[in-house]
Amino acid sequence: MKPSGPVVLCILDGVGLGRGDAGDAVALAHTPHLAQLRAQHPWRALQAHGTAVGLPSDGDMGNSEVGHNALGAGRVFDQGALLVNQGLASGSVWRTPTWERLRAGRTLHLLGLVSDGNVHSHVAHLHALIERALRDGVQRLRVHVLTDGRDVAPRSALTWVEPLEALLARHREAGRDAAIASGGGRMRITMDRYEADWAMVERGWNTHVHGQGRPFASASEAIRTLYDEDPGTDDQWLEPFVVVDGAGEPVGRIASGDSVLCINFRGDRAIEISRAFEEPELDTFDRGARPEVFYAGMMQYDGDLLVPKHFLVEPPAIDRTVGELLVQRGLRTFACSETQKFGHVTYFFNGNRSGQLSDTLERYVEIPSDTDPFDERPWMKAAEITDACVAAIGSGQYDHVRLNLANGDMVGHTGHLQATRIALEAVDLQVGRLWQATRSAGGVLIVTADHGNADEMFMLDKKGEVMRDTSGAPLPRTSHSLAPVPFVLCDPRGAHPLTSDDAVSIAAVGTTVLELLEVDAPSDYLPSVLARD
Repeated sequence: MKPSGPVVLCILDGVGLGRGDAGDAVALAHTPHLAQLRAQHPWRALQAHGTAVGLPSDGDMGNSEVGHNALGAGRVFDQGALLVNQGLASGSVWRTPTWERLRAGRTLHLLGLVSDGNVHSHVAHLHALIERALRDGVQRLRVHVLTDGRDVAPRSALTWVEPLEALLARHREAGRDAAIASGGGRMRITMDRYEADWAMVERGWNTHVHGQGRPFASASEAIRTLYDEDPGTDDQWLEPFVVVDGAGEPVGRIASGDSVLCINFRGDRAIEISRAFEEPELDTFDRGARPEVFYAGMMQYDGDLLVPKHFLVEPPAIDRTVGELLVQRGLRTFACSETQKFGHVTYFFNGNRSGQLSDTLERYVEIPSDTDPFDERPWMKAAEITDACVAAIGSGQYDHVRLNLANGDMVGHTGHLQATRIALEAVDLQVGRLWQATRSAGGVLIVTADHGNADEMFMLDKKGEVMRDTSGAPLPRTSHSLAPVPFVLCDPRGAHPLTSDDAVSIAAVGTTVLELLEVDAPSDYLPSVLARD
């Protein structure tokens, strides 16, 4: 079955199979190339959320981290949220040396995303940490709040912050010193990834560590004020703020002798702030007087680079990935994306391992992402990624080419329907180029996705009806969706029949890539999407 050209895996990030309604940018976009591929080649839907990718329940949205883990592992592993839930429920978290050191700090600082989005963190984990810390004798506790608006509704921060403030107030009444110290939007401070914008991390550092930011008496007051001042902004873009006391002094700077726990379980947007706390020689920004603290993560965010050194919950141990098996067979791989998703086709696809698996058999190419807002440049770097991949396909040097076109996800997260439609049209043009190059080289093209997003751009109520603001306009949705994703198999030699089981996970794509390359998949891999006679 192995083709004469490469097996090309094209991942359309955030492109699900939606309802085809007025909020479905995937359906609204003019995508003749994708339509033609689906008309002329076998295709089917795959599951990319919930238990199909290792998340706690089928109400949990998929995300790019777990999606690429599944694609590259060929199996489903319990993922961050589920592992943390298990650790908290069993109590194993509290029996770790890391927890003992965290609660021994002069002040315990809890830093991370505060919502129930369950993609990077979950507010229930934060509440459990607070309750246990204060029960275990922590006398001074501070929370540094990163507002979401991306994995949850755009202006839902008070849904989580007000109960958090009430919880901390009850503990203060019981004689404990517990409060929110600082905050800001996840896309404004702290949570940069792939070193795309270290200035975000610098702003977060200055806010959390040095207490630099607009002063407010409380986090809820800060959020309401920022909402009122700019009705167009949402939680992910809130300016940094600092909670101050009656004398105008920040209530919770991070100082030497303190301990800091990043409550996020997902790694990509937690690595840089972790490095800022741990690396003595980091020179990406001026940290000023760096406090000597004990720092830990909810999980270890990079197992190869050991970032951070200390953590509460062991990450999934993903072995025998597709990439490893290809290297073992001496097959050559080319992987490419732009900065925003480069780690997904490398680090996450390879089971959370940094760097190339082989310097001789693999080549990874990163295209620098734009720093301008993605809704202003919805084409992003799709053309440049495709340029590199078309050259790799035509070179005859590679057995496997994989790429991620990030537009559907990154522009979908802005909530701008028309910009997302344009983003998908830009992607469609590049898919057409990829198919032309793959066909000319005698290869096979697989087009799929890691999760949904652009397919659901409006907020829906429990009945599935579009939610609207006071003027009657649809409320934009900026989070991922629960939609299945497409899988299209394009082989110029002829059509392969595909399985028809509705419950197939995207993890089956990994096995399919191996099968097309005539590499035996391990016995615990999911069955291929290719139907057996």
